[in-house]
Amino acid sequence: MRKHLIALPLSAAFLLSACATNDLGDPRDLSKTQKGAIIGTASGAALGAIINHKNRGKGALIGAVGGGLTGAGVGYYMDKQAQDLLKQLQPEIQRGEISVEKRASDNAVLVSMTSSTGFDTNSAVLKPGYTPTLNKIARVLNQYGKTTVTVIGHTDSVGTDTYNQALSERRAQSVLDYFAGQNVNPLRLESYGKGETEPRADNGTEAGRTLNRRVELWILPVMAN
Repeated sequence: MRKHLIALPLSAAFLLSACATNDLGDPRDLSKTQKGAIIGTASGAALGAIINHKNRGKGALIGAVGGGLTGAGVGYYMDKQAQDLLKQLQPEIQRGEISVEKRASDNAVLVSMTSSTGFDTNSAVLKPGYTPTLNKIARVLNQYGKTTVTVIGHTDSVGTDTYNQALSERRAQSVLDYFAGQNVNPLRLESYGKGETEPRADNGTEAGRTLNRRVELWILPVMAN
């Protein structure tokens, strides 16, 4: 697995979606149970393996965001951010395209994109029609600047391991490029491609493959110590 740290200059030509594989599914075909499976499925261990502030240079990061969060203010800050994301993304949530979860255990906010119309098949270029959704997310990220943002691309098992890994990396990186173009501080940004290695459902069914085709946005507080 390769990790991408964003670098300047960056192209602002792309935006966020859940599709991270060869096929696109319609999220409206998912049952409520299937949509619910998107929420809260990543374990604390997986989160720890994915996101490590030390990799970004903690001192530089704290300085870049104007100081880290401390004490009870951490939970309040992240609760407010989650509430604003929920408010701004209500249309997408109601259509089953996005879920937003605030995790009490580590104060992480997880925005998970279900398979939708963001990418063409086999492409890492985001469709212009999804730009308003990514703009909403970027505005909230800029409002709550004391956080890091890690974008992780996932695919289903259709296609080769190598192809899916590369596709998931390109799509995750495209999201970061777009965020940077919307003035999200590059020091806050990081992306990974996970390919088909972390399915959430059975790849033997289309419903399962739809759940596995996703892009996750992990938002974590920058801690002062």
